[in-house]
Amino acid sequence: MTQDETTAEAISLLQDLGLQEYEARCFIALNQLPNGTAKEIHEISEVPRTRVYDAIRVLESQGLVEVQHSSPQQYRAVDINEATQILRQRYNDRIDTLETHLKNTEVQRTDEDDSVQEIWSLTGYEAIESRTFELIERADSEIVLLVVDEAVLSETLFDSLEQSAGRELSVVLGGQSEAVIDRLESRLPDFRVFETGLDWLVASEDETEVAISRILLIDRETLLIGTYYPSTGETKEQAIFAKGLQNGVVVLLRRLVTAGLPPINDPGK
Repeated sequence: MTQDETTAEAISLLQDLGLQEYEARCFIALNQLPNGTAKEIHEISEVPRTRVYDAIRVLESQGLVEVQHSSPQQYRAVDINEATQILRQRYNDRIDTLETHLKNTEVQRTDEDDSVQEIWSLTGYEAIESRTFELIERADSEIVLLVVDEAVLSETLFDSLEQSAGRELSVVLGGQSEAVIDRLESRLPDFRVFETGLDWLVASEDETEVAISRILLIDRETLLIGTYYPSTGETKEQAIFAKGLQNGVVVLLRRLVTAGLPPINDPGK
């Protein structure tokens, strides 16, 4: 990445964090100088000189720039560690405020049955991993996780499963390959691990065939199935998320995934 590309990316990221373009450009310019006047900032940042003063005032008010009241005035950016800490705190504060507002937003209620059956889709590893952790955390009685793609076994997933050990839950972990089973058993020795006999979960050599990455079943009524296309070389994961005790998809996959396991209390029967 060239210097110009790096600068452009930094300006874009600063805008994502709440700065206006001129403010971001002036801040980047000051990071290239030990200190500078409005004229010097203008020459480096290509921000109109009359707008440099406005941008600097905003940056100063946010604690990102210091001003020396000389003639002409000199400006300098705060230390990089201090600047990133300020920006990170602002970002976190905005998220906290958003969370508060969303929680206080009145939900429009309908007369529909609360037990409505639902099927939703998710795209992207991060979104699917986040939903996986959420479902594991909310489990009341049982967690059944079947891992086909070894890439699913992240450190965060292991941490999430370990945290469930202190709750009164039935946790059953399955693997489609010896490598997956070995990692599950070595990292989570207190949980039961089984080897699935469902060979159809693994994609064939057909370039167009989809492969299963993970199957998560929570309390035998909520299901998440991740898929991807291994032959394309892309790891973009997609998933369907289904809930509702009487949902046909949940009932079918529940029986397939848990086939061969000892009978346990099944609220669907």
